[in-house]
Amino acid sequence: MDRLFKLQFLGPCVLFAATLSAELAARTLQYSPSSELLWFINLKIFGIFQRSHALLSEYVAIDGFQLFGIALPLFLLACLGLVAKARPAFTIATHLSAGYAGFLVYSWQAGVPTTAQASLGSIVIPSGAGLYVMMTILGACLLSFAITHVLYLQAVRNEVRALMRRLRLVTA
Repeated sequence: MDRLFKLQFLGPCVLFAATLSAELAARTLQYSPSSELLWFINLKIFGIFQRSHALLSEYVAIDGFQLFGIALPLFLLACLGLVAKARPAFTIATHLSAGYAGFLVYSWQAGVPTTAQASLGSIVIPSGAGLYVMMTILGACLLSFAITHVLYLQAVRNEVRALMRRLRLVTA
């Protein structure tokens, strides 16, 4: 159970690392705008964060908000849960991380111009490195989310068993 408890940390950690990497790539591109490698990294690998920034900037127009306003607080909450072995902190961190990963996937779809053809909706999936980054974030966050629920169900099962034992002792 201790290993599963620590594995909950994976989702918020991967989300923080990917967001930090995307923010660093965007910042280094400002210092070297002629670098083809940095343009590739920024557009192809971390394009999902550019689209989510475009969607978020309608509501919150703060540079670096995805890192400092979303990913860093979730990471710190997960660190608190890991150090203090606090189940509620992990639960909040993993649920919000999965929600933000879902928002990243949604922003990938929302940023694409739509054209309806014969009632078939188009689903645009990033290819190459962008797909790997998106799937890594989504997979890690959903794994943490699932582990949180498994641990919760185990705790409920243990409580029910303890209650049943107490009831047997009282009735015996």
